[in-house]
Amino acid sequence: MINLTLKDGSVRSVEKGKTIYDVAKDISGRLAKEAVAGVVNGKTVDLSYILEEDVALNILTLNDDEGLDVFRHTTAHVMAMAVQNLFPGTKLAIGPSIENGFYYDFDTKHVFVPEDLDQIEKEMKRIISEDLHAERFVLNREDALKFVNEIDADYKVELINDLPEGEELSFYRHGKFVDLCAGPHLYGLKQIKAFKLLSIAGAYWRGDSDRKMLQRIYATAFPKASQLEEHLHRLEEAKKRDHRKLGKELKLFSLMEQGPGFPFFLPKGMIVKNKLIEYWRDVHEKAGYVEVETPQILNRSLWETSGHWFHYAENMYTLKIDDEDYAIKPMNCPGGMLVYKTELRSYRDFPMRVGELGKVHRHELSGALHGLMRVRAFTQDDAHIFMLPSQIKDEIKEVVRVIDEVYQTFGFKYHIELSTRPEKSMGSDAEWELAEASLQQALEESNLAYRLNPGDGAFYGPKIDFHLEDCIGRTWQCGTIQLDMQLPQRFELTYIGEDGEKHRPVVIHRVAFGSIERFVGILIEHFAGKFPTWLSPVQVKMITVADRHFDYANQLKKQFEKAGIRVELDARHESVGYKIREARLERNPYMLVIGDNEVEKQTISVRSRDHGELGEMSVEDLLAKVNKEIEDKFTV
Repeated sequence: MINLTLKDGSVRSVEKGKTIYDVAKDISGRLAKEAVAGVVNGKTVDLSYILEEDVALNILTLNDDEGLDVFRHTTAHVMAMAVQNLFPGTKLAIGPSIENGFYYDFDTKHVFVPEDLDQIEKEMKRIISEDLHAERFVLNREDALKFVNEIDADYKVELINDLPEGEELSFYRHGKFVDLCAGPHLYGLKQIKAFKLLSIAGAYWRGDSDRKMLQRIYATAFPKASQLEEHLHRLEEAKKRDHRKLGKELKLFSLMEQGPGFPFFLPKGMIVKNKLIEYWRDVHEKAGYVEVETPQILNRSLWETSGHWFHYAENMYTLKIDDEDYAIKPMNCPGGMLVYKTELRSYRDFPMRVGELGKVHRHELSGALHGLMRVRAFTQDDAHIFMLPSQIKDEIKEVVRVIDEVYQTFGFKYHIELSTRPEKSMGSDAEWELAEASLQQALEESNLAYRLNPGDGAFYGPKIDFHLEDCIGRTWQCGTIQLDMQLPQRFELTYIGEDGEKHRPVVIHRVAFGSIERFVGILIEHFAGKFPTWLSPVQVKMITVADRHFDYANQLKKQFEKAGIRVELDARHESVGYKIREARLERNPYMLVIGDNEVEKQTISVRSRDHGELGEMSVEDLLAKVNKEIEDKFTV
């Protein structure tokens, strides 16, 4: 007999030689039905894995993220089987699971068209109905290379050659189909219930633009049909909310071929951007921050000190000035360190909270650019907080409070991840232990739930990441808090302590919006262009029925402007119905139609974007209503 320590800490004795599937069946029929893989001493394996000794065992189901990965990766194999059945001669590249789905890259003479996706789906369903079981086998490097050459799998040869010596080379067979794969896979294919092939795209082999262009099929898969339907609905909703489409329709920003990755903000987009900046400044002033501005171009010696010249050069734009190397800043931190060094600092100066709305430039690959979400020039709402080691926990709590206040203003839910020391890092064990403990205690004392993300911290310190959830359930990583004990050493930052000696400060790097440009894109999609009143480029749209109503409408316009309300007047020689339809597409919070009745009574007829017809109101009442919404910021 051997002993298995299960996830809940209980120990189960079973006969040596049993599979994980056997153990699942012994525990309960339901678990056997829902199980997809096992984790043995931290390694994810197939349900057919034979247990030979005492181990820690966790049986994964489709309720586990790792279990979903197994489910989706197996579905990717089924898609590859179907493609090879339908289009003989197709060579396979890679087919990983990704968030909410999977893809596979193919090398085939056949050019995929959207109509092929239905045909591939039908073949996948036929394969699934056979309920093939996965057969895993392992070969040494020589035999593996011989095997893949026999089955004409060119891309697998390169993958094998790139693996380190001694790496286990496993293959999975489903019927006649075989693929090089680390696994694991579902026990049987009938567990695959709901999937949908979504799109076709080009993809360079291994992301290298100098290599062959392959054809990639993207797909999604879920354990239940209802989950698939819900996801497809979200995708449709996301298309409607695409910030690139709405940004153009609402005249917020423009993307031009003369500046790929460098967005042009139009007048209405600048209102949104500037209102966000005004809000940021207000929040930070109240929280005790001072604001600085550092140069966009700094010389090579600075970037060598920071380490960017050696580790980040491919992402930087460089130039020569007076025969000396310079770079356009890809981040604000090194300049912030120089600001600190402009004066001799004392322990009494701490905590020292310094904010900067700094424009940064990074050389992103053209294929990675995406509207405002991935650009080459953007404004980071950075802050650097210099402090004593004893102040770390309280300052982290205060930063968390500020970031929470910002996200609550926009109605965002979020979850937090705490990322700890990576394999490659700078600093001593004691420094890392203090840093990680401080972040963890700050989150716990703030009563904030968080997920631990082991080994995913920055090389210079642990970090806290905030993942926003928008109104259709998508997540966006925006806010970050990073604790840094290394840049202060590189830049030789010091302060005079109580003992009169020089000491090294600790630094927190943090952003709330992340990138203001990207945050604008997120808000466009989150609100579907229907910005809350305080952010709307136009808060009140006025429409005249006929020319004779212009004088009264213009008088009202001036009254609104004097009250600080952003207003537009449409007095064009168009039908009132046409002007109303256009105004609705602009998604402004309020629309006023000015006709004979309004002129005669000296009132206004008000329509709310969010609540429909409000009827006749006095100007004073509407002004009070709009100003209250501006003051309250976010309104549902």
